[in-house]
Formats: sequence, C-alpha cells, structure tokens
Amino acid sequence: MIELFRSNDPIELSWAQSVLADEGITSHIFDYHASIIEGSIGALPRRLMVDGKAESRAKYILDIARRDLDAHNAATNSSSDALASE
Repeated sequence: MIELFRSNDPIELSWAQSVLADEGITSHIFDYHASIIEGSIGALPRRLMVDGKAESRAKYILDIARRDLDAHNAATNSSSDALASE
C-alpha cells in the first residue's frame, strides 16, 4: 500500500475516496481508529492509501479532480462577489 496523502479533514478524505472509487480505484484510510482513540481532536492525521500499482493513476486522478474543484470554487466565488456588489 502506498500513501497518497495525510489529512485531518474527514471531508477531504471522503471526497478523495469517492473520486477514486468513481474511477475504479480501491482506497483505504489508515489510522482512522488511532484518531478516534486520541479523542478526535485532529492531532493524528489519517492516511489515504492505495495499492502500489494504482499509485500514479490515483495521483493523476486526484490532481485533475482538485483542479476542477478549485476552478469550480473560483467561478462560484467570483459570481457570488458580482452579485454582492450589485
């Protein structure tokens, strides 16, 4: 298993797993229970892991998905700003 990234954000991890699953890539979250034991204060990041054979494809898919999400958020924010200034 190869670590793609670490995060304390359960929403980001869930999003990434969903994006990968849509492309047929199985992923696992490691350290989930360790973070629960420490009281869920977010001190221990969870790791998103994939099979080593899927590493480069998974990184590419997440990179494209993040760019698309950033572009969508930028467009949404700019249209919200335009409405607020009217």
